[in-house]
Amino acid sequence: MDAASVWDGPAETGFDAIGTRNSILATVPTSLAEAVHIAREHLADLDRAVSRFRDDSEVSRLARLAATADAWCFGSPLLVDHLDAARHAARLSEGLVDFTVGSAVIASGYDADLALVRARTTWVPSGPAPRVPGWRRVERAGARRIAVPAGTVLDFGATAKAHAADTIARLLASRLDGGFLVNLGGDIATAGPAPEGGWRVGVEAADGTVRQVVAVAGQGVATSSTRLRRWATRTGEAHHIVDPRTGRTAAATWTQVTCIAATALEANTGSTAAVVLGEDAPDWLSARRVAARLDRPDGDVVFTPGWPVPVPDTERAPA
Repeated sequence: MDAASVWDGPAETGFDAIGTRNSILATVPTSLAEAVHIAREHLADLDRAVSRFRDDSEVSRLARLAATADAWCFGSPLLVDHLDAARHAARLSEGLVDFTVGSAVIASGYDADLALVRARTTWVPSGPAPRVPGWRRVERAGARRIAVPAGTVLDFGATAKAHAADTIARLLASRLDGGFLVNLGGDIATAGPAPEGGWRVGVEAADGTVRQVVAVAGQGVATSSTRLRRWATRTGEAHHIVDPRTGRTAAATWTQVTCIAATALEANTGSTAAVVLGEDAPDWLSARRVAARLDRPDGDVVFTPGWPVPVPDTERAPA
């Protein structure tokens, strides 16, 4: 999720980790300090496991092994957990959310921390878009062995923050008093008792304008945007979501798509798939009963069934 904020919550603390701004909200203020400590520790471990931007991460080491030949490694429990989460997202999305797009994302220019990518005058792609190996070609044997085909760079950008938010929210609710909302760069998960009326979450545009406020309890919220993580290339602007069917940046049919689902992982799976699908997204989401808000570049908005349409209704709902 790239664009969301939390309104009018209980006690809250913000902090930076894994290259983004995060926050924890707690219904019992005395639980907040320990909650943030638990979250920070988990995210530090996550960065060492799945970051594409750390040479010493497990994902980077496996990518080097697979640079010229099929390769395998024994993954840590955290890497295996995130691989399983990414496989779940791939199955749910029928391959539209594919964690083997790493080489294609790198070829599009997103090969370093976003601040460094944006600092370039322009990015000149070299050759045709790389072929995406496909998530089904990544094998896991036993508890820890992960095997990938040559040229594979695992990229958990569509799932890691969301799955971490789900995991941290569950950890906090099981160990500490009260209810919690975990917001990792906009991927939002909740667990434990919610405030009266639910957690109020603001759906933000790229400019920070709050377009709508929705209330959730025991659910996840995620937004995928084509306006936030962008950079210049010789052929125009690119963004971070790659269509695994083509290996190229997905068309910006929607400025952003926000979904509500049982978990942040499933919400982000829906929003990412919707960006990839373009005009087919509303029907696809509706068929899977995913409540969503889809914003077009011209300001028009489409809602799928189950999404709380704003009142007064100044935006278009489906017939």
